[in-house]
Amino acid sequence: MKYIRQLFVIVLFSFLGEGLKSLLPLPVPAGIYGLLLLSGALQLHIIKKEAVADTGKFLIEIMPLMFIPAGVGLIDAWDVLRPVFVPVTVIVVLSTVVVMVVSGRAAQRVIRKKKEGGGSGK
Repeated sequence: MKYIRQLFVIVLFSFLGEGLKSLLPLPVPAGIYGLLLLSGALQLHIIKKEAVADTGKFLIEIMPLMFIPAGVGLIDAWDVLRPVFVPVTVIVVLSTVVVMVVSGRAAQRVIRKKKEGGGSGK
């Protein structure tokens, strides 16, 4: 029953994200709105981490399964992708490297600031 309750909380925030998407004219996916709402509720202690922790961990563990249909779709669309395969591959590799570098630098900066501030974080 605990997992069903936790899944209900996650789905509720996803549904709220869908509602926010229909209200706001911004080009932001509804899932992002839902994640931001859930993250805000967790940060503001509106809901406790324990209310979604186990199911969230399970969903993260099975996330690779969610990419199987996308991979099959890419294989199915190979005729369309063949002419642009090299440019798309270069763009994906470069953007991945940029995201990794920027994320790493940001994490290092946060860790450095935390150490300078006395490490009084949670």
